[in-house]
Amino acid sequence: MAKKIMIIGAVAVLLNAGLVFGQAPAKALSLEECLVRAMERNLGLQVQIRNPELADWAVSLAGERFMPVFGFSYGKQSNRSASSSWIDSSDLIENKSDYLSAGLTQFFPTGGALNASVSTGMNETNRRFQTINPYYSGQLSFQFTQPLLRDFGPAISRREILIARNNRDIAEQSYKRALLDTLYTVEEAYWNLVFSIENLKVMKTSLKLAEDLLARNTAQLKIGMIAPIEVLTAESEMASRKADILQAEVLVKNREDTLRTLLNFTAEEGSGTPLIPSDVPTIEKRDLSVESALAMAMASRPELMSARVTISNDDLNLTFARNQLLPRLNLVANYWSPAVSGTQILYQDDNPLSGVVIGTIPGGSDQAIKDALQFKYKNWSVGLSLSIPLNSILSRAQAQQAKISLDQSRIAMQDTEQRIFLEVRNAIRDVENNAQRIEALEVARVLAEKTLDAEERKAKAGMSISYTVLQRQRDLILAQSRELQSRIDYVLSQARLDRATGLTPDHKNITWTDPFKKRP
Repeated sequence: MAKKIMIIGAVAVLLNAGLVFGQAPAKALSLEECLVRAMERNLGLQVQIRNPELADWAVSLAGERFMPVFGFSYGKQSNRSASSSWIDSSDLIENKSDYLSAGLTQFFPTGGALNASVSTGMNETNRRFQTINPYYSGQLSFQFTQPLLRDFGPAISRREILIARNNRDIAEQSYKRALLDTLYTVEEAYWNLVFSIENLKVMKTSLKLAEDLLARNTAQLKIGMIAPIEVLTAESEMASRKADILQAEVLVKNREDTLRTLLNFTAEEGSGTPLIPSDVPTIEKRDLSVESALAMAMASRPELMSARVTISNDDLNLTFARNQLLPRLNLVANYWSPAVSGTQILYQDDNPLSGVVIGTIPGGSDQAIKDALQFKYKNWSVGLSLSIPLNSILSRAQAQQAKISLDQSRIAMQDTEQRIFLEVRNAIRDVENNAQRIEALEVARVLAEKTLDAEERKAKAGMSISYTVLQRQRDLILAQSRELQSRIDYVLSQARLDRATGLTPDHKNITWTDPFKKRP
């Protein structure tokens, strides 16, 4: 608790110092603020979150297969040719025609397709002996085709949709994996910055110890109590510690930049503003057995979920490949209603061969369309068509490729499980080991403080030399640094355990919104 108060006090001092000297005020950040900002602003996550959005559009595109397809066609034609018989035409033969048709095609999950169309046309000619000229045709027709072997069934016809949905799930899991990695990276950068700042304080304290020793040695040299070598030793150590401080200051700046980049600070927000962590490493032990941690990882790790979905995709591909080995046997049913109308030509004695036209009965295209829609002339047909491609008999390459790919995916999932087992075990072992290291290094630091205190008392009594005192100071500095590092290592090992078990930010009491939670 005392250490936490000291760090918070140091934060306040640094913030006030920035205001007093006219520098950019330091920005205090808690770990929770950093994690939340990373989830919202980290550029790597912003890239990853676009992949599920792309996958959503791929699902929509695959689903368009079962949307109705409308067709429309219109055309006009005029043909002229020389007459080869004066009976047909005296000079040239001229035919004019136009046509109009519209249709709709609907595919079904069974693999079948229904086509409905209506068409009308007009034909006019100068040929002789015509009984209807111009004449108009109309037809309403339906055709249903249903595969019975190859391409039959929902598993085949909806394969692209199912794969697209699975790919969307894989994209979501990839994002969640990137989220876990990013959160750990941010937490690692945060605690590394904490260590760098606190370690810099330790080094500055060590410089103060060297300065005090130098001042004491200088005073003792003036009265002849010690040799000049004692002053030179203190001066040399003080210069060395100043160099260490310069290096530590650079490390603080570098780690500030690392955290600032992960949080995507813009120039407007103050890209050069010092970042001061407001949290301190706390030692909170968790009772988590290897078995329970492995169970959590098996249920939550995005890699395993992606592997399971990949196996599902490969299984769909194998089913499709085996289906394509079957002969193509289709049931084809047709139902159509044709009709004809037009201007009827009346000949003398009802004999077109006479060539004598005595009148006409006008007619248009409306009657042809009306008769067709009313099914005045009903026609139907039902049949089977069979085709056996030679590649389905001689070659089974596609099916074999699909089978090998499925085997690979299953082996890859087993490999992923083994790697996760190892990662979880190592993470739990690191947490336990770092907790024990903290206790041991805390004892080592206390002993180093006592040893330095004893050595300084001996030096004041003239029973020790500066080299030994400085050595004890270095021992204390190292002990303080190692204890601080062990605390940082402990909280980072806890973070690695969270990542290994696939825990979401909810575990850290962070309020966040899963962007895919409400997806269908």
